[in-house]
Amino acid sequence: MVMKAIEARGKTVEEAIETGLNELGLPRDRVDVEVIEAPAKPLFGLIGGKEAVVKIVPRCEDKDRFAMDFIEEVLGAMGVKVTIKASAGEDSIAVDIEGEEAALLIGRRGQTLDALQYLVNVAASRACGEKARIILDVEGYRKRRARSLERLAEQMADRAARTGRRVVLEPMTAHERKIVHMTLQSNSRVTTASEGEEPYRRVVISPEMS
Repeated sequence: MVMKAIEARGKTVEEAIETGLNELGLPRDRVDVEVIEAPAKPLFGLIGGKEAVVKIVPRCEDKDRFAMDFIEEVLGAMGVKVTIKASAGEDSIAVDIEGEEAALLIGRRGQTLDALQYLVNVAASRACGEKARIILDVEGYRKRRARSLERLAEQMADRAARTGRRVVLEPMTAHERKIVHMTLQSNSRVTTASEGEEPYRRVVISPEMS
């Protein structure tokens, strides 16, 4: 479960911190502490005394663990039962979601999956103090989608070259448009460009004019 910041109280700041650490079950070096209110002794020893109040924020140990915990918490709230696996690469973390109900997380053309991926990246970046690059997938959907886009790009490039007319593809995300551009970058018969405004931006394949 993703640990959230808590507030703790005590007669002294140290006592408040100790109370919070015990509640979280974490050592001192794994949290950041902010003093919300310093303790104050009661006036004349009778009235007006105040306890110390501190805010304790758990630090992110590693982004892959955080990503898995965050997704488990979100999907648990949705009532979706899945298995989550994460593997860290050089510059990104791949998280694969599997299970009978996992397909529900893909959505139309991967829109639900993209939204969940955006959320976990924002959350991990904030919690871990540095930009995160976490790529979510559901039982290999992104790889299958990439292969499908590569085939589509080649077919539409062939059409554009044969007919001499440009071909306008359906609106795609920036990542999907990049796949089309990369697939056709070495095709000397056509050129590609992106046109339109998000979320309706699309790739246009045009025959190369000799």
